[in-house]
Amino acid sequence: MLTAVDHVQLAAPAGSEDRLRTYYVDTLGMTEIPKPPALAARGGCWFRSGGVQLHLGIEADFCPAKKAHPGLRVTGIERYGARLAAHGAHVEWDEDLPGHRRFYSYDPVGNRLEFLEPVELRTCGPGE
Repeated sequence: MLTAVDHVQLAAPAGSEDRLRTYYVDTLGMTEIPKPPALAARGGCWFRSGGVQLHLGIEADFCPAKKAHPGLRVTGIERYGARLAAHGAHVEWDEDLPGHRRFYSYDPVGNRLEFLEPVELRTCGPGE
């Protein structure tokens, strides 16, 4: 039985670690976590925020994930979107998911990320 998602891994090109750190730490507000020594030799970097871990692994024939993406739940999505935009990140709002506010953004190597926050759907009572 599955109990949780431990982490999501995205690919990145060799030598992109500093750009990834700037985006994931400074822009998204995540914390870099150390990779085990045997894995650190492969390059890439790992990040955490609360119970969310994103691992960026180096891939020789890198191609960014433009359709496949992690969906990251946030609180205060309007403020969070403004934070990303203030750091120069592209923020693309999408209204197509009922019961959620959401937007897409791309990390510095082109991987797509979805940020979403549930919203209460208003239901009308009798006579409304």
